[in-house]
Amino acid sequence: MLGLMQDRPLSLTHVFHRAERLFGHKRIVTGQAGGERETTIADWAVRVRRLATVFDTLGLSADARVGTFCWNTDRHLELYLAAPCTGRVLHTLNIRLFPEQLVYIANHAEDEIVFVDRSLLPLLWPLVDQMTTVRTVVVIDDGADAAIPDDPRIRDYEELLAAAEPFAGTFHIDDENSAAAMCYTSGTTGNPKGVVYSHRSAVLHSLVTLTADAFGLAERDIVLPVVPMFHANAWGLPYGALLAGAELVFPGPNMTPAAIAEQLARHRVTVTGGVPTIWMGMRPLLAQHDLSALRAILCGGSAVPRALSEAYREAIGIPMLHAWGMTETSPIASISSGRSHQDAWTEDERADARARQGQPAPLVDLRIADPESGQELPWDDEATGELQAAGPWIAREYYRGEGGGTQFTEDGWLRTGDVAAVDRWGYVRLVDRTKDLVKSGGEWISSVDLENEIMAHPAVEEAAVIAIPHEKWTERPLACVVVKEGRSLTGEELIEFLTPRVAKWWLPDAVEFIDEVPKTSVGKFSKRTLREKFGDYTLPS
Repeated sequence: MLGLMQDRPLSLTHVFHRAERLFGHKRIVTGQAGGERETTIADWAVRVRRLATVFDTLGLSADARVGTFCWNTDRHLELYLAAPCTGRVLHTLNIRLFPEQLVYIANHAEDEIVFVDRSLLPLLWPLVDQMTTVRTVVVIDDGADAAIPDDPRIRDYEELLAAAEPFAGTFHIDDENSAAAMCYTSGTTGNPKGVVYSHRSAVLHSLVTLTADAFGLAERDIVLPVVPMFHANAWGLPYGALLAGAELVFPGPNMTPAAIAEQLARHRVTVTGGVPTIWMGMRPLLAQHDLSALRAILCGGSAVPRALSEAYREAIGIPMLHAWGMTETSPIASISSGRSHQDAWTEDERADARARQGQPAPLVDLRIADPESGQELPWDDEATGELQAAGPWIAREYYRGEGGGTQFTEDGWLRTGDVAAVDRWGYVRLVDRTKDLVKSGGEWISSVDLENEIMAHPAVEEAAVIAIPHEKWTERPLACVVVKEGRSLTGEELIEFLTPRVAKWWLPDAVEFIDEVPKTSVGKFSKRTLREKFGDYTLPS
């Protein structure tokens, strides 16, 4: 027996039409050189419709990959909807990748066109001749004074839109499983791999961001995505905000902590999200701004230090909302929102729970398994294994089938590469990345847990722990530490601080003080860079 419900495709066209019809009066604000630009969803929607016509005028194929090389702006949001709503595929290019990676990705995806903010044109243009399928580069004027080469392949965004009539019909996608967008992994090992999001996966993911125990996005919210729109759909915030009817504030090219804090305060932002390094940089500025409107600070991309979350709770009254995911999970897979069983806990116990990666999001299944045997392990908070994920917005394979033999299990689960334990309530606790664990004398040391304890020291700004070869113990931990400005710290003082907090055999064999922990293209700690830097390091005997 079949159900008798209408069979209508889940597609991003619904997100666009809903926002256009119901929330045209809501604001979209974008930071730019010399101030801000403000528009409404109604005016933005007209520009999306003009852009749809431009795609046809430029002769893009029906499923063309539409590359973007842009900051978080209202213009980028126009592309976020115009490309998938016309059947094309939005391809967000990471502006912080190495040139050779950008060329590889554009060619691998077969981008036909790239839209680029003028301030970023000097990074992109020298590579265009190597991007073999790119026929057109459209420059979006963001107020920068970067020179625009005299080349017939270059077109002006505003001129194209001014000459185009708005698409007058209703956008429609026949197959909800058709591609809507794609994003490449950051490529920490080997070439980046393409993750292709479907209309169905994007809509379902957006719906979950509206649920109370996820982000709880609502019409009353004012949302500021700090997480880049070129990284995993900005965690679903742009689509989720449009679906809810929330107002949007975009930082544009000025991503300094001071600029972000000022926007949060001035626009009375209620929901924001970014990686820990963003919030670390903003922490000294909290007392200078009225952030009382904030109800949720989403934090993910790497483990959120407990000390950082607690510093925000003490300063502005709310801790971080810790979430976990990856490019392959669209990205939200788990969220550490509070649960009723924690009501009787002490504040210290609740802080420990908030430092975990949380329960699986609705419609997502998680498990931990022995990485060699594949045997599923119990949720007792003691057993640790590889975290694996399944669900309607979890990748089943990579574009062109690359990496499938190692990244996906025989029964179709994504192997995340994270090592985790799970408690009886289903709260995930990431122990480490498989490649970042320290194997000492046959036992594992979690670099993540050790880093969190180091960053609890009041003089420590950042810390990363890497494994260094050791003749007797195979590997031992080296702590790479950034000291806060105006503070002082010795290795001996740090070890003394750690001694009552971790097992004796976890204590770092050495401490190196560095100016800054290197970051990846998406703001995570780049331990690969540290391993290369300290590759010949000799530990004290």
